Amino acid sequence: MLRSVPYSEAQRLWTRPERVVLAVSNGPEGVPDIIALGWHMRTSGIPPMLAISVGKTKFSHNLISETREFVFSVPGEDLWRQVAFCGTHSGRDVDKFKETGLTPVPAKRVKPPLIGECIVNIECRVAGELDTGDHTIFVGEVLECWVGDEGKRNLLLVGKEPGYMLLGEERGYRFGVVR
Repeated sequence: MLRSVPYSEAQRLWTRPERVVLAVSNGPEGVPDIIALGWHMRTSGIPPMLAISVGKTKFSHNLISETREFVFSVPGEDLWRQVAFCGTHSGRDVDKFKETGLTPVPAKRVKPPLIGECIVNIECRVAGELDTGDHTIFVGEVLECWVGDEGKRNLLLVGKEPGYMLLGEERGYRFGVVR
């Protein structure tokens, strides 16, 4: 039987697991920033496009709005600590590449660098954006794709359901992989 519930309760039942990704953008004087994101999707096959949803108060939001480009990076299971750091610190205050030890690799078609340790890196140019309340959805036209170590499992944000191996927790976020 169905029952009416607040959105927060309904959301709790369908938002985990979710793949976490990183988006790299260029900051002032070319210093890159990395943001961890859970809200992303494919939006078109021809031409290939993907979308990321970024909070309007985030430093990366301003950078992507200004530069109109980003790198979409998919971290593997070995990067949960770095992802947690990127998701809980602002690029206004720290150099996330320096603090996490992640390797910036020059991109071919955009200014923000790839992340050397990630499974996949996709260079994107912003093709459109949509105001969605407290977030903006940036649609990125895929310009170039790179793959790294395919033996790694995708990093997930997980709940407490069975079937996932918990890798670690940081500031209320639970990182894991499929068992």
